Amino acid sequence: MAFYSKDVDSAFHGAGAKPGLEIWCIENLRLVSVPKSSHGKFYSGSAYVVLSTSVLKSGPPQHDIHYWLGKDANEVDSALVSDKALELDAALGSCTVQYREVQGQETEKFLSYFKPCIIPVEGVYSSQPGKLNDETYRVTLLTCKGDHVVHVKEVPFSRSSLNHNDVFILDTASKIFLFSGCNSSIQERAKALEVVQYIKENKHTGNCEVATIEDGKLVGDSDVGEFWSLFGGYAPIPRDSALAGPQQVDSPVILFWINLQGKLSQIGSNSLAKDMLEKNKCYMLDCGAEVFVWMGRNTSITERKTSISAAEDFLRKQDRSNGTHLTFLTEGLETSMFKSYFNSWPQTAETKLYDEGREKVAAIFKQQGYEVKEIPEEDFQSYINCRGTLKVWRVNGHELSLIPVSEQRKLYSGDCYIVQYTYPGNERDESLFYAWLGHGSVLEDRGDAIFHMSAIIDSTRGDPVMAQVTQNKEPVQFFLIFQTFVVYKGGISAGYKKFIAESGIDDDTYDEKKTALFRVQGTSPENMQAIQVDHVSSSLNSSYCYILQNGTSVFTWIGNLTSSRDHDLLDRMLELINTAWQPISLREGSEPDSFWSSLGGKTEYPREKEMKKFIEDPHLFKFTCTEVGYGSFAAWFDFPFQVKEIYSFTQDDLTTEDVLVLDCHKELYVWVGRQSTIKSKEVALNLGLKFLQTDILEEELSLETPIYVISEGHEPSFFTCFFEWDPLKANMHGNSFERKLATLKGKRSSGTAQARNARKAYSREATPDGSISRSGSSNGWERSVSPASIISGSHLKFSDNHNVSSPTPVVRKLFTGSSPYQDSPVVQPSSPLSNENSNQIDASETIANSLIYHYQRLTVASTDPVSGIDVTKREAYLSEEEFAEKFGMPKGTFYKLPKWRQNKLKMAADLF
Repeated sequence: MAFYSKDVDSAFHGAGAKPGLEIWCIENLRLVSVPKSSHGKFYSGSAYVVLSTSVLKSGPPQHDIHYWLGKDANEVDSALVSDKALELDAALGSCTVQYREVQGQETEKFLSYFKPCIIPVEGVYSSQPGKLNDETYRVTLLTCKGDHVVHVKEVPFSRSSLNHNDVFILDTASKIFLFSGCNSSIQERAKALEVVQYIKENKHTGNCEVATIEDGKLVGDSDVGEFWSLFGGYAPIPRDSALAGPQQVDSPVILFWINLQGKLSQIGSNSLAKDMLEKNKCYMLDCGAEVFVWMGRNTSITERKTSISAAEDFLRKQDRSNGTHLTFLTEGLETSMFKSYFNSWPQTAETKLYDEGREKVAAIFKQQGYEVKEIPEEDFQSYINCRGTLKVWRVNGHELSLIPVSEQRKLYSGDCYIVQYTYPGNERDESLFYAWLGHGSVLEDRGDAIFHMSAIIDSTRGDPVMAQVTQNKEPVQFFLIFQTFVVYKGGISAGYKKFIAESGIDDDTYDEKKTALFRVQGTSPENMQAIQVDHVSSSLNSSYCYILQNGTSVFTWIGNLTSSRDHDLLDRMLELINTAWQPISLREGSEPDSFWSSLGGKTEYPREKEMKKFIEDPHLFKFTCTEVGYGSFAAWFDFPFQVKEIYSFTQDDLTTEDVLVLDCHKELYVWVGRQSTIKSKEVALNLGLKFLQTDILEEELSLETPIYVISEGHEPSFFTCFFEWDPLKANMHGNSFERKLATLKGKRSSGTAQARNARKAYSREATPDGSISRSGSSNGWERSVSPASIISGSHLKFSDNHNVSSPTPVVRKLFTGSSPYQDSPVVQPSSPLSNENSNQIDASETIANSLIYHYQRLTVASTDPVSGIDVTKREAYLSEEEFAEKFGMPKGTFYKLPKWRQNKLKMAADLF
């Protein structure tokens, strides 16, 4: 499959095959590659193509193409670089988003590639080393705007350039001055210090002084006098020079069709629908400050070039500001901003169109030796120690009932619960609180759960993490804390009982005497759940195993798409729910009539393998309330607010004055800075709910997505794993500017806070002998040795990709003082020498003595199966010799094994 035809510039050969940035420049009407050593150095007389390639968590890589136009670039180079950007898009399978970047008006996405900033250089780029001029040092005055990415612009070295709103950098041969306008924000000043650091290292090789000047400060500092002397002496800055730029006026949104000759024809405005866009046409969407060109999947390269030229001509003729951003989209790659201008945008058909081109690019990556993962099994790695102390309360109106240890893994879907989990961190214990809201719980109980949880947190030492989770949307970390988890139908709280009584609804609260169907799910013995579902056949799914209880009869149902791991979890869950159950095991397709009768008759149910969605990379957003006095709950929840995405985010973007949201699609983290106006976790939780309602990325976020609230300085490692985390930065004090200044001057304003490495895996040093365990657990397994080691080897995976061997089986308390787990009974597995097994031996020997068949005719997948046999005892029809060959033991020994062990061996031999 050829992606680079003769029509594609040879400079693009191999482009996009490696993650990172690739840059080309137009030189003498030719495209030349810019070496990495020159990345970030842009000449104002040149035009560039920038390709950003990202390898996501799963699936093919993602590409963004930007073409950058210097303020002095000529028209020929500007037109050529636009064509080259489209050419590169075609070479990459037409699966990129393209952006036009104009010097001084670059998008934040583009600037995020070159942190802390780009400072364009006068002149024209030359690929010949001899022609690169080492410009003589000169004094420059720069203005810095932006709080997370910064726009740096050189302004005339004159007092009249200064104003009260912005931050300025005066760069001289021996000293760099930072002047902060009195109306500039703390975050802008802090970001400007990063630019100062950049200039110091790159233009002064680290050898120069740095001085900070405050607007309005005139005396008491020699740096102040030196600064103003460079401008010929002090003079007041006029107030009228601080006026902000022109205010943006809401413009009508207009959709144009672009014909083959490049002529624009208006076809709609404001009220737009997706079906107005046809696959074989190109369109322009004019939104005022931003213009989009949408290119149908069936359009040619020539049509796309014509459309791009038409859009650029339109902006020139309209005399639009250079700040008008121009974005080019291929059908199936629409950004969330573009889609937001349409009344409705269906989510169904785009995945195939999007992946069509990306799969081609994945092939390129594989040819270059890079591993491109298909949709993988989810990473169930735990970033915290999951052997801490667990407490569970049931919410009952204004009261809380502490659940006994033996019952705290059994919850009801009609109730709400508060979970407190305490685990050893680095140098201190950490706490994690969950409010678990059952699907059938009443609104009053949900509100009470959040209220009670907040009250407990307020009385808890430290600043614990708080989370809200809803049944069926639990994060993996929640399940790993419980390890085994059972959810019954119905509820016990007074609020639930009152609700069903007033609504005339039958009480379906779980009762051993009633019919009940449980879906078994999970990934290991340390992450397994049994969820009671409606006892109807439509609740079945071929991807799961089930337990059906009908009075004294118990069936286990094994879906055709399940694995041996699922079968093992089924056997373990049976023992956890009721050790006395003696189930009848059924494979999908061999059910007796009594089974279907218990489910009210046989109906259709899902039989296809559940498809996993791509694991999208996380996105970071900053909250900004648009009203004055937004410290109260009402302001943050009821008043308008803005949400801005932070691209290419790092830990430095977690500024102490801000509230930020990390959107991981399956879960949401609300991070609250120490110096933000938010002081209540309950308010922060409601901000997370507001974010879900707005659905910024048009990703159809569920309102039941789990929400974590995290305070600065108390970040858990399952949050810090999304960053390159420096624990010293996390424990610095002061505002953003003070912290950056301390770092610049080689100091750490850490105060009394203790540094901690949030990413460090929990080690065996937690106890003197290296064991990490609880005394016991209600799940029937001693916690001193991991059940996972029984079936999957003796290694557990923790955070820093270390393989930590399972501890020796020594029962030791993890914390001083009494533990709620120390009195928990340890349930021993039932004896294999039970009467049931004795009866099985007798029955099987009777069968074996009367009928013997060859192994090939007894297998589940046999092409010549035996008829008229008991399919639940296929192994009994084997001869003694074949039985010993297949199972490695005689029949007598086999039938003394526990039932679950027998079934597992039979499955391995394809006899079950």
